[in-house]
Amino acid sequence: MKRASWLLVLGLAMPAAAEVQTRIVEYRDGDTVLEGYLAWDDSFGDKRPGVLVVHEWYGLNEYAKSRARQLAEMGYLAFAADIYGKGRRASNRQEAAALTGPFREDRGLMRSRARAALQVLKTQAMVAPNHVAAIGYCFGGTCVLELARSGADFQAAVSFHGGLSTPEPRDAKNIKAKVLVLHGAADPHVPMKEVAAFAEEMESADVDWQLVMYGGAVHAFSNPDSGDDPSSGAAYDADADRRSWEHMKLFFSETIGLPEKAGGVGHFMREKVAEPTVEGAKAAGEAAKKAAVWTWKKVTGDE
Repeated sequence: MKRASWLLVLGLAMPAAAEVQTRIVEYRDGDTVLEGYLAWDDSFGDKRPGVLVVHEWYGLNEYAKSRARQLAEMGYLAFAADIYGKGRRASNRQEAAALTGPFREDRGLMRSRARAALQVLKTQAMVAPNHVAAIGYCFGGTCVLELARSGADFQAAVSFHGGLSTPEPRDAKNIKAKVLVLHGAADPHVPMKEVAAFAEEMESADVDWQLVMYGGAVHAFSNPDSGDDPSSGAAYDADADRRSWEHMKLFFSETIGLPEKAGGVGHFMREKVAEPTVEGAKAAGEAAKKAAVWTWKKVTGDE
């Protein structure tokens, strides 16, 4: 009986389920009309971090939209970009290759389309302007990295199984964002030679970057629609999908912050909480003189 009463009280204390709102947003890059997808949860504060989501080579489809909604459930305002143009979507690999071709050949065009989408996100009233990330999948991962190389002003860039090469590696010196690459170690489309060149590019430009590789994972590991045959070069990997999402969340906590139900943006700050006493330092030796105790403290604010 006591257990039943406790469960009832616990149930009453649980917060209401999140209600994600979505709408289509029409915007332009030059003369090209684009159609993106905005997602948010009204139960979070007026200001929250914003996340740009860039689609795979098929175009802005249900997968990219589902990721935007997933981010909205976490409290972020998410905007799924449209790189190709309103109504331009691929239904098979041949059509997808034809759509991506012009952008792979013209990185300036790719950057321009990504910048147009970033501008839409940053001008949303609910977004804290200095707490913005961009994530991308496959082709979208390449777009996000090119957006960063263009010198665009945002805080965090995340590539999920994206292409890492660029015709202009010297442009890495323009990168302002911190960079996280989530990569399948067995991806035949982005081999280790390309990974090594990317690492050299980032190091040469002194970028704040990270690379996480998932053993056995191939291309498109985060998308259940990729199938289950790794020998084809692209396949879903549930472990890599789960782990990469968690790595992204940790990265966000250190860069753009954590959405707060009460409003504002939460993030973590490294804070010194103790220093050794003079007596303690003398007793412990020279190493203790430099020692200190640090912790990570969650703070809030919409700056």
